[in-house]
Amino acid sequence: MKTGSICGIKLPSGLKESDKLPEPIFTPSTKAEEGHDQNISFEKVKNIIGTGVAHKIKETCIQVYSHAQKLASEKGIIIADTKMEFGLIDDELILIDELLTPDSSRFWPADNYKPGGSQPSYDKQFLRDYLISIKWDNNTPAPMLPQDIIMKTSEKYLEALRLFTRLE
Repeated sequence: MKTGSICGIKLPSGLKESDKLPEPIFTPSTKAEEGHDQNISFEKVKNIIGTGVAHKIKETCIQVYSHAQKLASEKGIIIADTKMEFGLIDDELILIDELLTPDSSRFWPADNYKPGGSQPSYDKQFLRDYLISIKWDNNTPAPMLPQDIIMKTSEKYLEALRLFTRLE
């Protein structure tokens, strides 16, 4: 069991890997000079972009996630997390990138959900796991992918599409 915090948010004690949180949380990040995005606290977000815009982004993210998770649960899918990116044009908040796709979210089948470990998924985690297994250092150029890895990743994305849209 773990306890701790993420982005300055204290997590409930006794959490196991993949446990559901009592309510959605906002975990902001910013672009790093190199490598992956860097998690930051909400206080830092407010310092960077201002309190009003920071609160609007937080509220928007939680509303979008909550609505999407409700719809997904009706399709037998858990949206464990998702990434949203925003920008400003003439002081108006805009969404600037994809969201709620297998590239920006973790989709888990609800019927196989078992807290306490990693979950089967319909997202890019399969590809990430492969890249970890070959010890890729996350620097470009990316390695050539074997055909079976490409096909399996594609199958996971198509399964997410099928489940969300109920296409056969």
